[in-house]
Amino acid sequence: ISTRDWSSDVCSSDLMNKNESIKCTVEQCKHHACSENYCTLNSISIGTHEPNPTVAECTDCQSFVLK
Repeated sequence: ISTRDWSSDVCSSDLMNKNESIKCTVEQCKHHACSENYCTLNSISIGTHEPNPTVAECTDCQSFVLK
């Protein structure tokens, strides 16, 4: 008997809920609209992991949730 939760493999209501204002290419995120490169959240939080960010790579989507 399999105990895998297959619901995590299903896209977040995909294109019906994609937010065209938030582009995203992180396919490992639970909120990614699988068919297109958009987020399905209404808004996201952006933060940093650096004390003094100077380039885009210093910033992070703090709304990320692993699938």
